[in-house]
Amino acid sequence: MEPDHVNPNPNGGDRFDLIILGASGFTGKYVLREALKFLNNPSSPLTSIAIAGRNPSKLTQALQWASRPNPPPSLPILTADTSDPSSLRALCSKTGLILNCVGPFRLHGEPVVAACAESGCDYLDICGEPEFMERVEAVYHDRAAETGSLVVSACGFDSVPAELGIMFNSRQWVSPAVPNRVEAYVSLESEKSIVGNFATYESAVLGVANANKLQELRRSRPRRARPLIPGPPPSKGETIENQKKIGLWAVKLPSADAAVVRRTLAILKENPNGLTGLNESSEVVEKREAFWSSVKPAHFGVKIGTKSLLGILRIIMVGICIGLLGNTGFGRWLLLKFPSVFSLGWFKKNGPSEEEVEKASFKMWFVGRGFSNVSLASQGNSKPDMEIVTRVTGPEIGYIATPIILIQCALILLSQRRNLPKGGVYPPGIIFGPTDLQERLQQNGISFDMISKTTISS
Repeated sequence: MEPDHVNPNPNGGDRFDLIILGASGFTGKYVLREALKFLNNPSSPLTSIAIAGRNPSKLTQALQWASRPNPPPSLPILTADTSDPSSLRALCSKTGLILNCVGPFRLHGEPVVAACAESGCDYLDICGEPEFMERVEAVYHDRAAETGSLVVSACGFDSVPAELGIMFNSRQWVSPAVPNRVEAYVSLESEKSIVGNFATYESAVLGVANANKLQELRRSRPRRARPLIPGPPPSKGETIENQKKIGLWAVKLPSADAAVVRRTLAILKENPNGLTGLNESSEVVEKREAFWSSVKPAHFGVKIGTKSLLGILRIIMVGICIGLLGNTGFGRWLLLKFPSVFSLGWFKKNGPSEEEVEKASFKMWFVGRGFSNVSLASQGNSKPDMEIVTRVTGPEIGYIATPIILIQCALILLSQRRNLPKGGVYPPGIIFGPTDLQERLQQNGISFDMISKTTISS
């Protein structure tokens, strides 16, 4: 299926700075809205955008929605389908960067990565599915490195706030102090009800169904380098935790964040100065090396928190439902047929209303525990004597924060490509950590704050 131009490129020719694939989807239209803020902005490298998907009429409607209250700009609308490799290759021939918003990625993502890796086109997505990300790394990394295709998944709420958040906390541990463990606590807040995207829910259900495949994949791959973390490994702790300092009850969250952070720390162990850029200046090399020398590895985990114990029990109930029913075909049919019932209203097929999106926000607390002096970590039966708490805050996670993050990553690729690796499949932290991504996010509504530094009494 060859892409069809509905509108010409206003800048001439038929090559675009980026193409948003799946721009008519729930998240895709918000990504498009965010991208339009930077189109032909004097301080932005973004001068041309095309949007792509299966249905041109839905793409036209998405463009109209994303542009309001202004009239829609004359963007090219291209027809492409993730089940048609020739249409994806044609997209790659028209751009150097594809933003993929078509999920679940385990069902629709791999053909897009394959087309980009083969053609040398860069690729960013908003995936939060560990199996997809790790399988793509295993299959396509070498080819992408050869062709110069930079493939980076999880460029959204999964998992940039976690990656930049642990780095921000880590960098507060000034030598000789060192962290041992950083625990992230995600708190979703809203003046209205909190409602998630059906595709996110579907990804979770399919993740349970395919959990054994992820374990098989990990067993089949060479063991990655493990960072040296001062002090003993932390205990697993309680199932339900009352974190009084930040006012939350919390339970472990089976998100992609911890796996993505571990991949970044493993790559950093193998490359202590970070990844070499395509054509870096000596100034950029010095900045990159200084940044990574300030990042100290730590054990990392993620929990979801609420202000009440009742809220945690509700989360556990939903988790049990998905865990039990997700392992059978009929159970998955029930889960996907009646998402609102089995998620206790948290996920709906038609997603949240615009008002629910606008009223929602997130806080992600990072509670780091470690040692005031690295020499203490090596002593027998040593326990952390220092705690540093930092926080990342921002707007609604799926439709506002994720598009902000994805577009800022895209703008960095467009403006700083020579400072980034030639190609390969990587997590976002190792690519964007030493760039100005944190500063860009702070300028666009996602804040990084130092909260407290205290001594822990034994």
